[in-house]
Amino acid sequence: MIFDMFSWHRARNDLAGGFLSLLVVSVTTWWLFHLPASYLLQAIALYALLGELVIYFMPAVFPGRGLGWANRVTLGRATLLLPLTVLVLHAEQLNDPLRWWIIVVSTIAMLLDGLDGWIARRTGTSMTFGARFDMELDAFLLLTLSILVWLSSQTGPWVILIGAFRYLFVVAGLLWPTLQATLPASQRRKIICVVQGVTLLVCLGPIISSTIASAAAMGALGLLVYSFAGDVQWLLKRADR
Repeated sequence: MIFDMFSWHRARNDLAGGFLSLLVVSVTTWWLFHLPASYLLQAIALYALLGELVIYFMPAVFPGRGLGWANRVTLGRATLLLPLTVLVLHAEQLNDPLRWWIIVVSTIAMLLDGLDGWIARRTGTSMTFGARFDMELDAFLLLTLSILVWLSSQTGPWVILIGAFRYLFVVAGLLWPTLQATLPASQRRKIICVVQGVTLLVCLGPIISSTIASAAAMGALGLLVYSFAGDVQWLLKRADR
């Protein structure tokens, strides 16, 4: 409990700033698209959960003050993503203007991806916590976008596999400990992750037909299967050695 209080005092200013950012994005989305008041409450609740997770997983030793600039960028990306995630609960509101809004906000979040890592390297504050925070946010963005693509009737529910694959891999690791080993950094993995995000945004576009969206998503899913198969093969060979 002492560690939790220490983490709270350290992160509270950054989390408060993130909360203001979340309110700006959420209220703007709510006002522009006439969403119900429950949308705002759900966005706030989701951010509260994120705050709890940040405090819980913060390491005891942390460079600099607060969360540091790299993690602040990641937190800022989260405040863009969470208001979009809540839209999953309001599928009936997914008209064309709202889908364009999702594309714009998601694009900004994706463009900021990589900036946090660059800042961490330049300032010498790279940590496992920051890398994990960034990775989990990327995975959650793909899951959110894949569900929104399905809810927009652009593809069948199978498109959710694009966002769920990483979580299925984690579950597989719990059942098969060999898959829990740390994977080496991979340019292939990074490129394919970007391809998944861009493809889902294209599929979400109102000007894209469901046929084209399904074909594009199927191709992206194929690349994802190829990437995970390569990782599994590497982990199995490592275990054999």
